[in-house]
Amino acid sequence: MSDQLAVASPPTRRQRMVAPALTIGGLAAATAALHLRDPHESGSWGFCPTAAVGFACPGCGGLRAVNDLTHLDLAAAASSNLALVVALPFIVAAIALWTVRRWRDDRLRADWQLRQRVAFAGLGLLAVFTVLRNLPVGTWLAP
Repeated sequence: MSDQLAVASPPTRRQRMVAPALTIGGLAAATAALHLRDPHESGSWGFCPTAAVGFACPGCGGLRAVNDLTHLDLAAAASSNLALVVALPFIVAAIALWTVRRWRDDRLRADWQLRQRVAFAGLGLLAVFTVLRNLPVGTWLAP
């Protein structure tokens, strides 16, 4: 008997594309639902617990912003959640890059220090956005 290790074959393109397809499909379904059921109507998607206590979290107004974007109303979307509107092109680009890399089986070597800096910068900006939208000086950022 020989001791041969079973070597797993690399994933097929179809297998690699499952996660991007499910992610994009789920986001498309959620966007369609937000287009069809208007979150501007009070209680149509439930109630936000932080808004109920008078605090606007960084996500407050996000559903309304997506609804406004599906109706091509950029100004209303920015009024609902400016952080989401600013971040959305970067989010779409990241998903597109991820999908293309999975399609090509192009494995990205992670520069963890860069990713960590970007993540901390993003979290820091969201923290500043959250604090500002809850202060009198930043009422224009509130949903």
